[in-house]
Amino acid sequence: MGFREEVKARSKQPVELCFQCQKCAAGCLIAEHADLYPNQVLRLIQLGEQDRVFNSSMIWMCSGCETCGARCPNGIKISEIMDALKEMAIERGIIKEKKIHLFNDIFLNTVKSHGRIHEAMMMANYKMKSGDLLSDMDLGWKMFLKGKLPIFCRGVRAKDEVKQIFDKCNAG
Repeated sequence: MGFREEVKARSKQPVELCFQCQKCAAGCLIAEHADLYPNQVLRLIQLGEQDRVFNSSMIWMCSGCETCGARCPNGIKISEIMDALKEMAIERGIIKEKKIHLFNDIFLNTVKSHGRIHEAMMMANYKMKSGDLLSDMDLGWKMFLKGKLPIFCRGVRAKDEVKQIFDKCNAG
C-alpha cells in the first residue's frame, strides 16, 4: 500500500478530492505558526511525499478545531487526516515536535487517570518531563491566585466510563 492509500485508509477521507482551493489554509488558526498550510500537506500526500509530511510541524500543531473541514467544499475532514498522520509518524519514530507530543501524552494520561483534567498536576508533570521548569511561572502563579489551578483534583462520577472509552480506543 502506498503512502496516499495508507493515509486515505486510516483517515477514511477522500484525499484525492482536494483541488487546492486553499479555503482550509485561509481559515486555519495555527497556519501562521506552522511550516506548511493544510492544503500543502494534502498536496504532498497526493504526491506521495511522506518524508516532507512527517517532518512537517503542521501535523503536530493541528489542534483538530475542524475549521478547515467545515470550509472544505469537498467535505474533506482534514483534522482526521492530521490525526492519521500523527499516528503514522509515531509508528515510524518520526516525532518532529517532541514537546507537543509529550503534552498530548500527558494530557491524555491525566484524563485517563482522573477522568478529567487536573491542570496543576498536568502542568507539573509536563514541566518535569520536558525539563522546561521555569517558563510561564509568573502566569502559573497568577492563575493559582485566581483559583484557576486548584491543588486538589475534584472527583468525577463517570470515571469508569472514561476508562472504558480509553480501553475501547486502545483495543480498536
